[in-house]
Amino acid sequence: MTGPQETDTAALRARYPDVFDRPASARLAMPAMSVAALAILIYGLVDLDFSPSRFVAGLNQLGWISLMMIPPDPGSSLPVYLKALGETLSIALLGTTLAALFALPVSLLAARNVVPSKLLRFPVRRFLDLIRGVDTLIWALVWINVVGLGPFAGVLAIAVSDFGAFGKLFSEAIEGADQKQVEGIRASGGSALHEIRFGLLPQVLPVIAGQVLYFIESNTRSATIIGIVGAGGIGLQLAEQIRVLEWQKVSFLILMILVAVAAIDFVSGKLRFAIIGRRAVA
Repeated sequence: MTGPQETDTAALRARYPDVFDRPASARLAMPAMSVAALAILIYGLVDLDFSPSRFVAGLNQLGWISLMMIPPDPGSSLPVYLKALGETLSIALLGTTLAALFALPVSLLAARNVVPSKLLRFPVRRFLDLIRGVDTLIWALVWINVVGLGPFAGVLAIAVSDFGAFGKLFSEAIEGADQKQVEGIRASGGSALHEIRFGLLPQVLPVIAGQVLYFIESNTRSATIIGIVGAGGIGLQLAEQIRVLEWQKVSFLILMILVAVAAIDFVSGKLRFAIIGRRAVA
């Protein structure tokens, strides 16, 4: 029996010089980035006045607040809280639906396989980036000053914020569609609208529907947050009870939000599987 052949190191060095003879800049890049990241972290902790003693003292205070939250008790305000929760769910549902309806036609203009011209596609993409770059909470503050306090401002905030996100996600789904169906419609004499209606949309609509359902679940939490700044819903009730230190009512409101999010997650999961089907696990 012959032993294993010895590796020809010289030949490997000659064949893969980039692996064996990496320049010093390439070898030092990762350590330098790690040191820079550590320095930024330390500077941020110092600049933000991070204090371990204050953190430990805060944990003690958090423990007392947690004890005062037990047991959760809505008092006589349960009907008001149920109405506020329904308002929050309505804000999330209506805002997400409006965003999806307006984003779908715009996403077609941002898709490479629908609008080949970069000159026409570029401003649409940058517009979506501009809208998406502003957080939902900021949009809520803007719309509260435009239309006043209440759930209408919350619906507009979620609709505008999700419009940018949906535009990007929908355009990426459209660009990932199989072009064979589009080519078949074109070969049979179909127009550009026929290519979109019968070639692209049937492929991407299940994906789009799944994304919309996920955003409805996510926007339930967002609608709670924007309610704290005056956009209505259960977030407004939560902010008021925290302000007056009614911790038992606060814990009850938090439980209501958790149950609502869990229920929406369960229902949206069932709907997503019904739309896109279950994938077999290998």
